[in-house]
Amino acid sequence: MKKIKTHIALLALPLLGLACNKATPPSASADQRIEQQEVSAAVAPTPAVEAKADKKPEKIEWLSMEQAAARIKEEPRKVVIDVYTDWCGWCKKMDKETFTDPEVAKLVNDHFYAVKLDAEGKEPITLNGQTFQFKPEYKSHELAVALLNGQMSFPTTVYLDENMNMLAPVPGYLDAKNFSKILRYFGENHHKEMDFQEFEKSTK
Repeated sequence: MKKIKTHIALLALPLLGLACNKATPPSASADQRIEQQEVSAAVAPTPAVEAKADKKPEKIEWLSMEQAAARIKEEPRKVVIDVYTDWCGWCKKMDKETFTDPEVAKLVNDHFYAVKLDAEGKEPITLNGQTFQFKPEYKSHELAVALLNGQMSFPTTVYLDENMNMLAPVPGYLDAKNFSKILRYFGENHHKEMDFQEFEKSTK
């Protein structure tokens, strides 16, 4: 398995302290990682919609984790995952103000498969034959625990590469401006050439 590499510089971003926190699961460990996945089932890409003169603002196309994994097999892309809970006020604010921003929607749809993951969802999620379940002892879904490395803070946006290897989990509320910067950083592959602080300086 490819070693997961996180970009610590992202933690210095403004507004990341605005989050709804939950106690770390007692048995969560640092080595809980998502294995590189290959999904046998394929989901056909959504047919392109014909452009119209009165085209409505672009919206993010949200997928399930299984759908994103299957789409990757057809057309490799990075994945951005919104890990949220129903009780998290900052999650709702990000839904209402950040994810509806036209620039954010375009960046997400151009470079990523977008997934919404309820950290307390009860439905099992199966990836390449491995099934992740809701764990009562964690009061969380074990896929969310793995993605967040046991640090249960909401919202957290998680970035995976085209092989579903971890790029970085970024905890906390992000407004459209800051979220767009991170989407460009990973989506346009700047993370392969520089750390986030260097990227910020280069875009000023």
